Amino acid sequence: MNKNIIFYFSDQQRWDTVNEQVTPNLMTLAKEGVKFNNNFTCQPVCGPARACIQTGVYATQNGCVFNGIALEDGQQTLAHHFKNAGYQTAYIGKWHLASDRFPNIGLHCEKTAVPKGRQGGYDYWRAADVLEFTSDSKGGYIFDEDGNKIPFYGYRSDCINDFAVEFIEKCDKDKPFFMFVSQLEPHHQNTSHRFEGHPDTVESFKDYPIPSDIAFLDGDYDKEFPDYMSACQRLDYNVGQLVEKLKELGIYEDTIIIYTSDHGCHFKTRNLEYKRSCHESATHTPLIIRGGEFLGGEECEKLTSLIDIPPTLLKMAGIEIPEEYRGDDLASDKEKDCVFMQISEGQVGRAIRTKDYKYCVQSPGIGYLKSKSKVYFEAYLYDLKKDPDEKVNLVKDPEYKNIRSSLQKMLKEQMAWAGEAEPTILPAIIANRR
Repeated sequence: MNKNIIFYFSDQQRWDTVNEQVTPNLMTLAKEGVKFNNNFTCQPVCGPARACIQTGVYATQNGCVFNGIALEDGQQTLAHHFKNAGYQTAYIGKWHLASDRFPNIGLHCEKTAVPKGRQGGYDYWRAADVLEFTSDSKGGYIFDEDGNKIPFYGYRSDCINDFAVEFIEKCDKDKPFFMFVSQLEPHHQNTSHRFEGHPDTVESFKDYPIPSDIAFLDGDYDKEFPDYMSACQRLDYNVGQLVEKLKELGIYEDTIIIYTSDHGCHFKTRNLEYKRSCHESATHTPLIIRGGEFLGGEECEKLTSLIDIPPTLLKMAGIEIPEEYRGDDLASDKEKDCVFMQISEGQVGRAIRTKDYKYCVQSPGIGYLKSKSKVYFEAYLYDLKKDPDEKVNLVKDPEYKNIRSSLQKMLKEQMAWAGEAEPTILPAIIANRR
């Protein structure tokens, strides 16, 4: 029988939150499996990142270029592929791919049940479209696949994890399952405009060191970081609870666990909110895989992307990878020259990250009004070997002219791979301060 697969997805979690002090359960998985140290999102916005995971293609290809754009009818999601291969499928937590963008136009289910036709083909459903609108850190509600409201009480990530445990207990043990667990934490709570850590542990993080890539900039990390780290630690606690349940049921060794996040968090240092930026703080995310071909306690330094997760998941189950998928199976020996990122909302941006450099271009237009452009201006260049915290923008530095030219060529190749027409990219008019 094929392995069970659990995809455990956090929201807005930085790569550097995974360590022995904060996340011992994840580190145990890493010591048994593979920890990818250079993993990046392909879209640092919640909805588009989720659409890329479900469809295996970039946001400009699946149409979900902003938050508030539902997956189109007929799009093949992970659930469809796994079901066709005989898997039980389950989705738990935040969906963010059902409601339409503009008020009073289309379908809106931010606080109500997601219609079955917009549940991505998953059979078992314990989810809400916009979980931060139906709950907070003290409780709330989700819905089942038939639209019945299910209230929960207590810290949110604990309760979402309980629904995942419930599915494992209920499912048919004679068939493999694919379960997608989509936590909201450590994402800030929209209704309170702040992060909400676990009340028992927030105080223990009051003196936790601020990461060096944000500490030199103005932001809200001084007041928000303890709650943020507390929320990350509680996710780790819940991963541990899930692992214990798998062991109790005797199926731990028959289950592959993948842990990652949709994007990082820069704490209002790079723009007026927490993401939607090319910087490491917003785009560098954790990735741990334990099980199947991913065993042995390896730390992998190759560049990897969120877009690589869908083909990796299908390959684990022996499912043929669709030709349209844009990522690579992470079990292969293939190494990328760069990872590619599309950035929307607030800007129309395109970026690549190589082992040594970060290069980003931006459209002169407003990001909320369009998703692509024919013309971009160079916006950021960082020499990551000399400047890993991205303090010095070199986009106008004449000594880096040839490097910019090489990176621009590489970026255009990545845009073509994502189905975009080749744009005109002009030199920077001004250098962004940060």
